[in-house]
Amino acid sequence: MKSLQLISSLLLAVAAWSCGSQANDTTQAKTDDATRTDDAVIAVKLTPVRTVERSEPVVASGLVSSSEEARLSFKVGGIINQMLVEEGQSVRKGQLLATLDLTEINAQVSQAQLASEKADRDLNRVRSLYADTAATLEQLQNATTGQHVARQNLTIAQFNRSFAQIRSSVDGTVTRKVTNAGEYVAAGASVYLISGNRPGNWVVRVGVSDKDWARLRLGNRATVTLDAYPDQRFNGTVTELAQAADPTSKLYEVEVRISPASGVKLAPGLFGKVTLVPAQSRSYVVVPVEAIVEGNGKDGFVYTLASASPANRASKVRKVPVQIGYLDGANVLLTHGLSATSQVVTAGSAFLTEESSVVVR
Repeated sequence: MKSLQLISSLLLAVAAWSCGSQANDTTQAKTDDATRTDDAVIAVKLTPVRTVERSEPVVASGLVSSSEEARLSFKVGGIINQMLVEEGQSVRKGQLLATLDLTEINAQVSQAQLASEKADRDLNRVRSLYADTAATLEQLQNATTGQHVARQNLTIAQFNRSFAQIRSSVDGTVTRKVTNAGEYVAAGASVYLISGNRPGNWVVRVGVSDKDWARLRLGNRATVTLDAYPDQRFNGTVTELAQAADPTSKLYEVEVRISPASGVKLAPGLFGKVTLVPAQSRSYVVVPVEAIVEGNGKDGFVYTLASASPANRASKVRKVPVQIGYLDGANVLLTHGLSATSQVVTAGSAFLTEESSVVVR
């Protein structure tokens, strides 16, 4: 009898434990389902979209140089006699910089002088003969022409001798000395490179694409930053636009004249970054940087709400392709993609997919 009572008690205990375990499993399953539901809804923040009128800047880099640059050479070839200045030396306009050995050139002037004197004598003799009817008119005309030719040859020889020296054409600095005394130099070959150093003549020449070149105009404003003066920004103006692309780089050269602050020392070869501001403006849609997802060059995506929902209720999102114009600090200026959208998802956008449910916080 006692055995039967013990067995009954054990069966009741097992049944009670089984019921309790099933209840606990049911409660845990409900809790897991609720947790999964909460995890599927992502909290996001919306930011209003605004529109601005802006001129997209053109950014390029180049080297500082002077607008007054001279490549000086001799008019005639010959042996260099003297090189009177060195690289880095300042020179004045009209200063003598180099001379040729004049031995050969003086001989050419002497030859031309003697030929001119002979032509004068020949003409006088023919005139006398013509007066005595011993010479024809044609002989007189030929002698006259010969005299004119001899005098012109003398002028050429004297002119070449006067340019058998190099004088500076600008006030500036010798940036390069190509040859040395005693070397033979051909006519027109560069001997000195001079860069003018007058205030207001400093420029930066940069290359831009055809698309950017078409947007620029003479007189457009620019901002220049130099590695030599990283904490300063210089104002600039577009003064020249190339009318043909460089055959090597396929870029169009743009010259920007710098307006340096007083006391700032500039020199040829300084590296500068130029931000050009075209006069033409266009409309852009502005969104925060964090709204852009899956950016690739000029292409990207943003998330917007697919439809409005009551407060604190889950909503669906829509992935919208956009085209990026350029970055402006913490914002991105878009050229296409959000014309009919008033808000975009910012906080939480990195965790979204097109199947995500969101709640606006």
